[in-house]
Amino acid sequence: MSGRLIALLITGLTVVLVIIGCIFPISAAYATPEGAPKPTHPLSTPQGAVEDLFQQLQHRDWHGAYESLANRNQFTEQDLVRDLVGSYSSLRSYATLDGFEVRPLHTSGDEAEVRAGLRWATVVGSFEDVRTLKVTRAGDKWEVAWPIQKEARVPPQVIPVNYLRWDVIYRGAEDDWGAQDAEAPHVRIIDMHPVARGGGVVLLGELLNEDVVPAFVTVKATLLGKNGGAMGTEDAFDKISHILLPKQVTPFRIDFRSIRLKDVDSVRMSPSASLVAASADPVIEIQDQNLSSAPQAKLSGQLLNQSGQVVNIAHVLGTFYDNNGQLVWVADEYANRALLPQTPVPFSIDVPADLAHEVSRYRVVTSTYMSSRI
Repeated sequence: MSGRLIALLITGLTVVLVIIGCIFPISAAYATPEGAPKPTHPLSTPQGAVEDLFQQLQHRDWHGAYESLANRNQFTEQDLVRDLVGSYSSLRSYATLDGFEVRPLHTSGDEAEVRAGLRWATVVGSFEDVRTLKVTRAGDKWEVAWPIQKEARVPPQVIPVNYLRWDVIYRGAEDDWGAQDAEAPHVRIIDMHPVARGGGVVLLGELLNEDVVPAFVTVKATLLGKNGGAMGTEDAFDKISHILLPKQVTPFRIDFRSIRLKDVDSVRMSPSASLVAASADPVIEIQDQNLSSAPQAKLSGQLLNQSGQVVNIAHVLGTFYDNNGQLVWVADEYANRALLPQTPVPFSIDVPADLAHEVSRYRVVTSTYMSSRI
């Protein structure tokens, strides 16, 4: 087996394991540790009541959190769990509450309002959740009213599908020894340039599948110094769409930390591709795209799953260009909720404030992962 094929297999297996880790993690990793400390925040203040609630959520003590709510008669404990972790497997399902910030807004008599920022940690990064909570006094303690957000329900329906699909038949064990598998797809880097960023070097580029078959692609880069020696080797990993249908283009971003651009003499790029089975379904429509300006520049919009399947994880990649068509930045975000059929889910990709004024157009692509296919 060639070194190139081994590298492709390792990369593919790594991506699959990350997705499996998102969708089917080891339950013990998220269980409440035995003997975990009980919430100790005083309930005699609105802020203390909110912090007490969030400490229970950190330990995934759903029952304890539900029983402490002032408005628990308005919904069930299962409704609370669905609100926090979703009804279908997704990044949110197995996220852990990594931290929270509580900021009192105002207090008047027996009522108060508190703004809470929740930071959830996942295997591919973190996401934020902001809630405005009402807190009421009940005797000598305060209780939180949870602003329940019920997940949309998809009505029974028939969704016709008409999409392209590619299957691959590989050489079997009984085939002639000299028989060859199908040729690997032809891919090409159509744009690449390095920029100095954050005390390191960032390679921005785009990769084209110029073949008529789908490809699993990776991009590896090596920075070479003035003396011709290698300064570092990295790959795009999740700043790329790994599955490319024929004629599709993916952006990629490769980060090198603690390497100065002025010390780099050249870059050696190594794009790789292997033939994979793929289909054009599910189709994810990107709606209501809007780029807000600095200082909090964001590309926001909605993802609409037009298929009849549940998409457990959606990866959104944004490519940003200046008015000359030059790549300015590549950024991404994972949707933290599953994409249900015909149900829009918002997304928001951060754009560095110092680059926002250079952006004149952008392009958004998505990659999807479903537990049924894994």
